[in-house]
Amino acid sequence: MLTEPTIATIQAWAHEALTDQLPDQLERTAQINYLLTGLFNWTYSDLVQHAQMGLPRAIVDQIKKMVIMMQTGQPVQYVLGYAAFYGREFQVDERVLIPRPETEELVGWILGEESVQPQRVLDIGTGSGIIAVTLAAERPNWKLTAVDISEAALAVAAKNAQRFAPQVVLQVSDLFDQVDGQFDVIVSNPPYIAETERNVMDDAVLQFEPARALFAADAGLALYKRMTARLFDYLAPGGAAYFEFGYRQGSALVTLFSSIPGAKVMMKQDMSGHDRMLKVVRER
Repeated sequence: MLTEPTIATIQAWAHEALTDQLPDQLERTAQINYLLTGLFNWTYSDLVQHAQMGLPRAIVDQIKKMVIMMQTGQPVQYVLGYAAFYGREFQVDERVLIPRPETEELVGWILGEESVQPQRVLDIGTGSGIIAVTLAAERPNWKLTAVDISEAALAVAAKNAQRFAPQVVLQVSDLFDQVDGQFDVIVSNPPYIAETERNVMDDAVLQFEPARALFAADAGLALYKRMTARLFDYLAPGGAAYFEFGYRQGSALVTLFSSIPGAKVMMKQDMSGHDRMLKVVRER
């Protein structure tokens, strides 16, 4: 099947092998290239330059096994074992969600809005730790606490923290339940998908990513409502809380968080023009 085990022939074989699973050629090319650049730790320019490079049989067999995993619908990030986020490679597997570009925008918003001076920061529902670890790596003088209800997810976050920002404190907590003290910044990207949206979601997401990290009751708003009730117990006066949410939930969340006395609420769109992020400032 692979008479000339070069990068180019591997790419051609992978295209044929994944045609049924990934019928869109552009998407198929993107995932194959993501796999190869990730495996070899190359840039996309490196991939082009090494197109005719011969590969040892062991590497060819490894790539074939990975492509076979992708044939089952498994996301390429899980196949590789990591995903890119804010310029770093974070470990991911089926215990945690795959990072999304919108969450990078949320992190960028926080870094652009908040003082570079020391901040006490709480990340609620940290999952793989991408938000807390990135903030701590970008702002080493910030004090980061990251909580999640899932011990399995925190085990992944611990590995990412150890690699990039070992100062991050990780803790099991159902939202604020095991949290002490107040924070200058609170951030959360909680489960927010309504159960009624299952029929419009990608099969790979439903099959492989943890449902507990995706879905929430009350049209996806349940966890925001719980956080609203206790937010100012943990957000210091003058502090700011940042939230990511589904693109149809903005209006409801503005109303919800505006009901907190002393709250100033601002909404921000993502690069696609959808309402996706919210900032809640405690003015008193």
